[in-house]
Amino acid sequence: PKEIVMRHRLPQFNHLFTSDAYSAGYYSYLWSEVMDADTWAYFEESGDVFNPDIGSRYKAIILAEGNSSDRGEAYRRFRGRDPDVTALLKVRGFPTR
Repeated sequence: PKEIVMRHRLPQFNHLFTSDAYSAGYYSYLWSEVMDADTWAYFEESGDVFNPDIGSRYKAIILAEGNSSDRGEAYRRFRGRDPDVTALLKVRGFPTR
């Protein structure tokens, strides 16, 4: 709407496009948000956002291992599948099926 002014004009994001290093980093931030939203969806889908079994698995597989294992593989062991971007779209208010 015209009442909401654009806060992020293209010149302010010029650094995203002038360096492959920054754009790759920005992509990794977005991907971590996908995993965050999908993890939260896992708790919600269980019917208990404090589900102790999921919490224990998250602690053992994601947190305790830290960066000592491939993060994609660890997430698949934790969630049983790859992260799904649908959860992030939902968090950001986009319609999902």
